[in-house]
Amino acid sequence: MYDYDLMVIGSGPGGQKAAIAAAKLGKRVAIADREHMMGGVCVNTGTIPSKTLREAVLYLSGFTQREMYGASYRVKAEITIDDLLARTRHVIGREIEIVRSQLLRNHVDILTGTARFTDPHTVVVEGHARGDHNTVTAAKFVIATGTSPARPDSVEFDGERVVDSDQILEVGRVPDTMVVVGAGVIGIEYASMFAALGTRVTVVEKRDAMLTFCDPEVVESLKFHLRDQAVTFRFGEEVSSVEVTGRGTVTSLVSGKKIPADMVMYSAGRQGMTESLDLGKAGLEADERGRITVDKQYRTGVEHIAAVGDVIGFPALASTSMDQGRLATCHLFDEPVRELAELQPIGIYTIPEISFCGRTEAELTAAAIPYETGLARYRELARGAIIGDSYGMLKLLVSTDDRTLLGVHVFGTSATDLVHIGQAIMGCGGTVDYLVDTVLNYPTLSEAYKVAALDATNKIRALESVQNGRPSSPPAPSGGDVADPDQDQV
Repeated sequence: MYDYDLMVIGSGPGGQKAAIAAAKLGKRVAIADREHMMGGVCVNTGTIPSKTLREAVLYLSGFTQREMYGASYRVKAEITIDDLLARTRHVIGREIEIVRSQLLRNHVDILTGTARFTDPHTVVVEGHARGDHNTVTAAKFVIATGTSPARPDSVEFDGERVVDSDQILEVGRVPDTMVVVGAGVIGIEYASMFAALGTRVTVVEKRDAMLTFCDPEVVESLKFHLRDQAVTFRFGEEVSSVEVTGRGTVTSLVSGKKIPADMVMYSAGRQGMTESLDLGKAGLEADERGRITVDKQYRTGVEHIAAVGDVIGFPALASTSMDQGRLATCHLFDEPVRELAELQPIGIYTIPEISFCGRTEAELTAAAIPYETGLARYRELARGAIIGDSYGMLKLLVSTDDRTLLGVHVFGTSATDLVHIGQAIMGCGGTVDYLVDTVLNYPTLSEAYKVAALDATNKIRALESVQNGRPSSPPAPSGGDVADPDQDQV
């Protein structure tokens, strides 16, 4: 007889949902995590604090109002790190209490400490206090330990001048100059935040491009916008060393360039937090990046042990981790469950933000799938003028064969919210005609869907008229005041 039916290691989005799913099935459940990490990396050092920091930056810097009131507009002239982190600490505290309350409300036992396997069905949870440890057995396990920033051995991190993406939340001041090593999602998000605060940022990336999984047009728009905020990009460059002096840092590149800055932030990928688990005693092993291999049901090589979230690799998103946890539990207990839809959105919380769903133009071209684009720019929308966003854009990729939506790509204010409209239509197999024929609130940013749909429809109509040898019918309006009832939008 085991102490628990399910033991979950890690209380982040994946672990929390795994535990609650088992509790809903009437199972005896326990969850283990370190004392200061309730809610996991997501709540304490990752998603929640970084996105809260972003909102604080947007508000205090007056960034979103500069289009209206000028480039020098700020809510507060001197923004301190305490100003930024006050909001972050408040939200983190609130989220921790919500996670704890949900677990306790579902009768999930919370064990505080670091868990490690002693055999395939037993773990020891060791707390900070002397003698504070629990040995528990369970029939099944879910590993949801998340990841931590990867740290090159050649770099000395001091938490003040040279920091990783966790330590950046604990710095004592807003730097005047900064080097960000790595142009991945996390690196670019923080680069854009500090640029909005007035920090002169240099991004060093050993690859020749950034965010290559995104639409190139959207990425170019982001790069243009960041350069306008005094961000310098050094692509195809690799860091050889970082020297800390009494007045700052000097980052030396392999090419011989040297970059002085107040602070260096490393964003060189993430490492699965599996070192302390003693996976070998459970019959498991992790790869060189600390990740655990799982099958389509999130089972590891040991049948009664599953793993979910960032620790299993791509897509490593809080949103997908939640459902992975739920599904893993159902599979472990042979509970019938539907699998996740393949169509999932990606959100990048830069300033301005990016979000997309479906395929990119490059993917469609490589697969020889014919398509047409429909583009809407926020500056064409009344709502865009109202909120002061003249740079935002929404692009639809539409099949010229059956007029279905193949992809939606958004750049600008509320991109991560707007993308869900396109996702819903695509998930239901809807066509561009739905957007042409439907009515959207005015003035809203959602109107961008109608403008883009009309643009794509006009292009498809022009193609069809040439192919059929007939004059084109009067074009539908593709911009401006799309809510004008006197305009024929068919």
